[in-house]
Amino acid sequence: MAIAALITWVITALGGFYMLGTWIARGGVRGGTSRLPVPVIFGHLALAAIGLVVWITYVITDTGALTWTAFGLLVPVAALGFLMLARWIPVRRASAAAPTGPAERHFPVAVVIGHGLAALVTVVLVLLTALGIGG
Repeated sequence: MAIAALITWVITALGGFYMLGTWIARGGVRGGTSRLPVPVIFGHLALAAIGLVVWITYVITDTGALTWTAFGLLVPVAALGFLMLARWIPVRRASAAAPTGPAERHFPVAVVIGHGLAALVTVVLVLLTALGIGG
């Protein structure tokens, strides 16, 4: 289960990096009309990256306490992710009517959905591993 969580975490990270790259390339980091606050985006990224390093360390060392540390890091990562999703949905709905807009309007819906689903699976797998369920 730990390896499955690692795989889904890496898949989630790849989707996140794609969206981050799109957001930066479209001027999101400069502020402007972006509805996604820079500290929220980079806080989400930093906590997720730290959690991934903790998880990799757990996979290598099999130190049980690291499962709960990783899960504890995923809680605020998920909260920030939901915050960004809530701010992205109105932008996406309005993007059909407006030729220009916030940088995040260029996120492909499939990538947003895939990132969210992979993140959900990751959280569940990490929690199950922490609870000792599923070996």
